[in-house]
Amino acid sequence: MTFDVGAFMLESVPFARTLGISFDTVEPGRATARMPDRADLHNHVGGPHAGALFTLAESASGAAMLSAFGDQLSRATPLATGATIRYVKLAMGEVVAEARLGASREEVLAELDAGRRPEFEVTVGIGTADGTPVAEMTVTWTLRPNR
Repeated sequence: MTFDVGAFMLESVPFARTLGISFDTVEPGRATARMPDRADLHNHVGGPHAGALFTLAESASGAAMLSAFGDQLSRATPLATGATIRYVKLAMGEVVAEARLGASREEVLAELDAGRRPEFEVTVGIGTADGTPVAEMTVTWTLRPNR
């Protein structure tokens, strides 16, 4: 990867900056993002709002996707086509999202090389800073060939 994926995400997705999201690690096919504990992001029970957790996880998934396919931006536009999230425990405090690409780069690029629009999943675990799981998310991405 020839560019800073975390910086690119924060530059191109202003809402992630608004939430104070930062990227701890971005490696090929995986990324870890963090969101601070701020009162303006809380829900009615004092934890991070579900929408803020969703955005954190979607941002981590985007960084994981770009870490694998950012070099393809000249020929394809990445788009999230769907997402499912399951909240498993009330989150309190700072939260961390760990995203992993579910397909191999080779499989996805073979589809793109064949002129098709590949779809692939990125799974995301969301937990508190001490590692307690609070949510699970799967984001489906596509690489839409540029015309």
